[in-house]
Amino acid sequence: MDKIVLAYSGGLDTSVILRWLIERGHDVIAYIADVGQDEDFQAAEARALAIGASKVCIEDLKREFVTDYITPAIQANAIYEGRYLLGTALARPLIAKRQIDIAARESAEFVSHGATGKGNDQVRFELTYYALNPAIKVIAPWKTAEFLDQFKGRPDLLAYADAHGIEVKATRAKPYSEDDNLFHISHESGILEDPSHAAEADIYSRTVSPTDAPDTPDRITVTFKDGVAVEIVNLADGTTKTDPLELFIFANELGSKHGIGRVDMVENRFVGVKSRGIYETPGGTILHAAHRDIEGIAMDREVMRLRDMLSAIFAELIYNGFWFSPEMEFLAAAMARSQEFIDGTVTVELYKGGAYPIARTSPSSLYDQDLSSMDIEGGFDQKDSAGFIKINAIRLMAHNAIVKKRSKGKQR
Repeated sequence: MDKIVLAYSGGLDTSVILRWLIERGHDVIAYIADVGQDEDFQAAEARALAIGASKVCIEDLKREFVTDYITPAIQANAIYEGRYLLGTALARPLIAKRQIDIAARESAEFVSHGATGKGNDQVRFELTYYALNPAIKVIAPWKTAEFLDQFKGRPDLLAYADAHGIEVKATRAKPYSEDDNLFHISHESGILEDPSHAAEADIYSRTVSPTDAPDTPDRITVTFKDGVAVEIVNLADGTTKTDPLELFIFANELGSKHGIGRVDMVENRFVGVKSRGIYETPGGTILHAAHRDIEGIAMDREVMRLRDMLSAIFAELIYNGFWFSPEMEFLAAAMARSQEFIDGTVTVELYKGGAYPIARTSPSSLYDQDLSSMDIEGGFDQKDSAGFIKINAIRLMAHNAIVKKRSKGKQR
């Protein structure tokens, strides 16, 4: 009997897949990755065993998720297509990495997942599998003819679950898919596949509506060392967190309270399909805003310019599933080098859906108040700017002279 380690979320797809694999004579180990999702893991374990799993492995990955995946992404200002903070994409390589570890431990030749053949997660899972164990065998039901002949979509999955007494959260009234972890929760599919349809208020579960957020803002300080958040303080009551995991959880609580981190967008999947996703990333949005602000005072202009050029590539690599790639290793090293002097504290005001940096200080500050001042000379001779401007104007004058010459030639 073939032994398979299935990445099991406890949701509709993987619950059906678990049963489907067992019906085909496989010995299935259900692997549940705890990356901070709102889940009753004991209930999920009981559900997997009731469906027929031979074993359930629950792995607590929250701390590693924060320190080794979320933190580097924040350091790199990794935002996909200028809006998406990569909550799902960041968790997948960690989940898949541990799945390969379990397969080795359990002497399983096969791994499986519930990602569809239209989405990004299939790529993220399988690129990680093959990168870390080239000999691994992958069963991806959503890319097999037998499974696709039986299941055309979520209605068929729900009917199968009903027929086999499989308890799932998804319903026909709310047939959309969610991915929940410490960094964010995403909502997609079902009624959300119509991009002209405004999401109902009850779809949002991680954050309050900004209109319902407190009328009084909270002010916090976030302290960074080498671009890593090492302390967060609520100035109203003095609550302080320094442990990486506790710090991030506290940032989530604050962001949720103030309705921070909501994004509703249409994005470009790696496979070439556009999709609509709704994301709630409260704590991550706060830390991104604070981190970007401290860089403003502590990072050299040209280093920032180059880093920002690479940030988009870094985000694409995460989104497309290339976490364990040579290009990611190269970029990660460059990003870490750019953060060596990103130290200091940012004061952030949280109010009605926004995280607004309002003050900052840094021992690595490159800001010279006298030099920047409009009121004193401060060592800056303003007459030097005349030559600076003339030198920068040379190529502009040459270019426009050619434009005028060509324009006159066309008029003849």
